[in-house]
Amino acid sequence: MKLLVIAISSLTYLQGFSQETEIKYLSGTDFKNPVSWEFMCSDGRNSNVWTSINVPSNWELEGFGEYTYGRWYKELNEKEPSKEEGFYRYEFDIPSEYKGKNITIVFGGAMTDTEVKINGKLAGPIHQGGFYEFKYDITKLLNYGKQNILEVKVSKHSNNETVNNAERKTDWWLFGGIYRPVWLEINPFSYIKHVAVDAKMDGSLTADLELVNIPNNTEIQAVIIPLEGSAEFQSFQFPINSKANSTSIKAKWEGIKSWNPESPDLYTLELQLKQGSKILHKYSTRIGFRTLEFLKKDGIYVNGKKILMKGINRHSIWPESGRSTDKEISIMDVNLLKDMNMNAVRFHYPPDDHFLEVCDSLGLFVLDELAGWQNGYDTETGTKLIKEMVQRDVNHPSVIIWDHGNEGGWNYEIDDVFHQFDPQKRIVIHPWADFNGWDTHHYPTYLTGMHRFNNGENVFFPTEFMHGTYDNGIGAGLKDFWERYSKSPLFAGGFIWAMLDEAVLRSDWSGDEKYDSKGNLAADGVLGPHREKEGSFFAVKEIWAPIQFQPKSITSTFDGSFFIKNDYIYTNLKDCSMSYRVFKIEENALYSDKTSKVIASNFIKLENIIPGETRRIHFDLPQNFFEGDWLEINAKDKFGREIYTWTWPIHRAPDLTQKLLLKDGPNKKVSVTKNATNVTLTNGDIKIVLNSISGELGEVTNRNGKIPFANGPKPVGMKAKVKGVTIEETNQGAICSFNYAGGITTANWTLFNDGRLKLELVFLKDAGRNNGFDGAFFEGSISAFGVSFDFPEEGVKNFKWLGNGPYHVWKNRISGTEFGLWEKDYNNTITGESFENLIYPEFKGYHTNFIGGSLNTERGSIRFFSEQDNLFLRLFTPDFPKKDVSQVFPQPEFPIGDISFLYEIPAMRAFKPLEHQGPESQPTNIRIKNGDDGIPMVIWFDFRDN
Repeated sequence: MKLLVIAISSLTYLQGFSQETEIKYLSGTDFKNPVSWEFMCSDGRNSNVWTSINVPSNWELEGFGEYTYGRWYKELNEKEPSKEEGFYRYEFDIPSEYKGKNITIVFGGAMTDTEVKINGKLAGPIHQGGFYEFKYDITKLLNYGKQNILEVKVSKHSNNETVNNAERKTDWWLFGGIYRPVWLEINPFSYIKHVAVDAKMDGSLTADLELVNIPNNTEIQAVIIPLEGSAEFQSFQFPINSKANSTSIKAKWEGIKSWNPESPDLYTLELQLKQGSKILHKYSTRIGFRTLEFLKKDGIYVNGKKILMKGINRHSIWPESGRSTDKEISIMDVNLLKDMNMNAVRFHYPPDDHFLEVCDSLGLFVLDELAGWQNGYDTETGTKLIKEMVQRDVNHPSVIIWDHGNEGGWNYEIDDVFHQFDPQKRIVIHPWADFNGWDTHHYPTYLTGMHRFNNGENVFFPTEFMHGTYDNGIGAGLKDFWERYSKSPLFAGGFIWAMLDEAVLRSDWSGDEKYDSKGNLAADGVLGPHREKEGSFFAVKEIWAPIQFQPKSITSTFDGSFFIKNDYIYTNLKDCSMSYRVFKIEENALYSDKTSKVIASNFIKLENIIPGETRRIHFDLPQNFFEGDWLEINAKDKFGREIYTWTWPIHRAPDLTQKLLLKDGPNKKVSVTKNATNVTLTNGDIKIVLNSISGELGEVTNRNGKIPFANGPKPVGMKAKVKGVTIEETNQGAICSFNYAGGITTANWTLFNDGRLKLELVFLKDAGRNNGFDGAFFEGSISAFGVSFDFPEEGVKNFKWLGNGPYHVWKNRISGTEFGLWEKDYNNTITGESFENLIYPEFKGYHTNFIGGSLNTERGSIRFFSEQDNLFLRLFTPDFPKKDVSQVFPQPEFPIGDISFLYEIPAMRAFKPLEHQGPESQPTNIRIKNGDDGIPMVIWFDFRDN
């Protein structure tokens, strides 16, 4: 056994007559700074032997017991997990001068049934419930001036079946152990035990106090101290009846700053229990002044403003430590949510207290939830746990709503318990239910109706929507849903599922594979397990940006003007900052390591634009503006955090392509040969062989040999077959022209004397002609449309391109990409699965607004360019997840081929079928009429060895 090295918090003990609560940690403060305790686990790995363990921790991550996922009984079809028990021992010293004080032992969280003994005697009833802070008064159990023995028995599986049903038959990882800190609270004989505050935006405050051992002639003195600034506020005195065990105080301060997530101003409320001039106890708690109003058939108001919650669901988890986290992780996570322009977060159980502290200080609305994943606690247990949850979290201004369980995991008998301990009387919701005027319907469809959204009368805020398995449905479709729902005055926001891919380190696995998310069950995040940013991160960031630009293309008439909307709740845009930069591509950028340069930049003045208002902004165009290739506008909030960076190409695709495409070639006369099956175009070392029967590229060679780019243009989303072929020689080169029946009308291949190869396609021209097919040559609904070529992935090194990037896209997830010159190395990342080697952005997939690119391989480089604006490039096919345990449709089917040039691409199916999503998720329809010019597509290829 080890003697306790006393760790004292920032609170100090006794100065003069002042007596403050003293905090002494028995465990470490977090998993990064643990304390070793004696330990034995009853089952699984390293069991039935006394050894040591870090506290706090989950014992599975420390090498004990067995890993269990909460769907063991359903999708996983596994046997019932072993009922592991952990036995802890720790020895600590209590100074003799502590005699006469009140000493409480506090557990931040232990999973799940916890029996505590001090010096062989029970500290109190066994605590049941794994996500709650609980405490025991151990004043009479301690040996003062001597060593004391703490013994803790933690049962991973509860003896209370309702606890198991609520917490452990769930869609999350199940862990065992003391995973949050353990500490002692040393209070004077007379002290303030607990304070529950209701602090309003006008500076008024009501506080309910629990008191212990109150003598005669005492009073409470109250004052507030701002966390920032030097403002001084008056103090108030309140007499207390002797021997009272509770009281309420009321005060009002002038000149306070109210709290909201855009301006999270905080104060310390300091209460002194005094007897004359003697301070018996000093109690401090951090608060924010804000007024909550919950108006049925209207909305949720904070400080008089109707709010729209842009939220996400988060689990408390870290891959190497399970549920045991630290404040550093909390700060990182809240900053990531703020970086996505979110203003709200929800949990499935009370989070770490330090996470709520960070939500208070950086600014997020919080939905704080009593656990109950589809099953609720019994009345007696649930009543105790609600009290523990509310008493711990009641003073956090970030907490605006209490959630009672999830998806059926509630107990109607104890709904009123929340208000017994909450003077703010926050609303209590049943997540996924239409309950008591609050409709929190989970995973609504785009056209959700039947007296819910379309014709409903209750305030609508789905506490789960846009399910993100394998990064599918978070960014995909969000824009449609958000634009539709935001049109309703009854819409109060929504919460995406979920923040994280919850993969954990398997300390029981050997080999290269280390992290486990139970296939698709826990891979639901917009971030990887170590907070790697997936593509949807940036889509959400743009869609939820509090500055929204109205659509605009830059043409020769552009004068520097845009219309923008202020989508903040509280912030005037004059308090934000905005700037622009004009970029110019360096010469031969796709043929060298050159990139781009900024040729002009300046600030953009933001006028007085109040929340909800749309106004014109303007900047004076620099003289060289149209020498640039794209415009970038960046906005930052009043704290300097980036809101978003928007981009616009300054020129159209044909102009950009001609600038990018190197024209300096050998300038040799192109020769043409033709036989029964092939047409061959030759220019020095460049040879292009076209199959005259299929119309496809059969062979490409340059001075280094054969280039395996072939078998195209293969039609995608249509049928086509060659009717005839002609050849023409010109002063600039030679042209091989194919006439088609079906979806392709013509395909003209031109090899120029300088070695460049141009393909001019026309689709769907002259609909009245004989298409040569028994039935339709394309489907009425089109998920993908264009042409494909074959090219092997082997030997591919990287890709450099001009277009939107750097992440791949889906039809319903274009947001979050920016126009520019990008480069990325080849990788095989499978989002939600490649945890040992997550490389972002993913290399493969669809890329939007493609202008030109260089695909660099071990055999040399090939380059291709588009003269079409908003053309999609398909670059290979992302690997399909291999470990999903249920049919989750991780990606739509890709077209034939490897490299495709497309006008239409598929939408991501996400958690719901496509027909349940919005218009941008639906396949395309097109009507072809006589007289149409058809749809052109011009692609340039450069197979020269440049």
